[in-house]
Amino acid sequence: MKKVYFSNIFAFLFLISSTLFAQEHSADSTANHEATEATAAPAHAEGEAHGEEAEAFNPGKMMMEHIADEHEWHFATAGHTHYSVPLPCIVWNKGGLKVFSSSRFKDEHHENNATYEGLKLEEGKIVAEDGSFVLDLSITKNVASLLISVALLLGIFFTIAKSYKERSGKAPKGIQSLFEPIIVFIRDEVAKQNIGEKHYRRFTPYLLTVFFFIWFNNMLGLLPGSANVTGNIAITLVLAVIAFFVTNLNGRSTYWGHIFAMPGVPKWLLVLLTPVEIIGVFMKPISLMIRLFANITAGHLILLSLIALIFIFKSLGVAAIAVPFSVFMNLIELLVAFLQAFIFTVLTSTYIGAAVEEHHH
Repeated sequence: MKKVYFSNIFAFLFLISSTLFAQEHSADSTANHEATEATAAPAHAEGEAHGEEAEAFNPGKMMMEHIADEHEWHFATAGHTHYSVPLPCIVWNKGGLKVFSSSRFKDEHHENNATYEGLKLEEGKIVAEDGSFVLDLSITKNVASLLISVALLLGIFFTIAKSYKERSGKAPKGIQSLFEPIIVFIRDEVAKQNIGEKHYRRFTPYLLTVFFFIWFNNMLGLLPGSANVTGNIAITLVLAVIAFFVTNLNGRSTYWGHIFAMPGVPKWLLVLLTPVEIIGVFMKPISLMIRLFANITAGHLILLSLIALIFIFKSLGVAAIAVPFSVFMNLIELLVAFLQAFIFTVLTSTYIGAAVEEHHH
């Protein structure tokens, strides 16, 4: 956990400092531009061009754009050309249901400053110009990435299921042989070990779904121009809420008895311990939510910070250091992508195991 906290502290401090650096650099360029303007027109033009170039790259803005959700899928930028795919906007307001492309918000400079039928984009959200209520059901970048990951999961595991039926009793082959060791490992070493022989079969499909969903989206998030799905706290919140209900709806009487009336504990001490146990019921899913969100987001921010250093200092020496570190961080991120899916699954299985545990005499 200390590693996670230090990673977050470093990433967010760099985010703030780089933004301030960009603003200060821009201010210095402006001051130099004004001083030069008093001497000669050619120097004025050069200073203005330098000022525009300095303002062109904002590392804080760049990093936030990569980790935040948006209404278009931006892949790359080459000079002044942006390569992006507009996504469908689906909104409901006082004018009824409206379906249109997010490109409607683009102005002549290809910025999201235009309005469409009384709607506009404000800090990545669709709002009404008159301040009225807007229900945004749009297919954003994260939603589109979720649909892609769902399609991959369904395609892969329907293929594996078909292979099991056709090759019953035979050695696994193809994609089945790739995923079978992982499936067996989650079943035997996670579900069976933490939930127990009697109940593990009921929860193995859920645990496998959680593991592969998180792992696939973690891996997809490492591709250039991809979406930051598991680094979105709304996604990790939903995963944590599902784990909360699966755990507590299957809780046995002994589970609730240990929370509200722990056996062998004096009644006067229950006044102190019972509130702590009740808080623990809610803190477990909250810890799942924050752990996954913090690790994935911190990893992306550190990687983007290393890349941003190249454009801030514009030095080959900095690039020679930043590029190897970026490659190293990418390799670490591959390991973290698996580990975070595994940790989430293991902790969820231990919570379920505690809830369905049989009473011991």
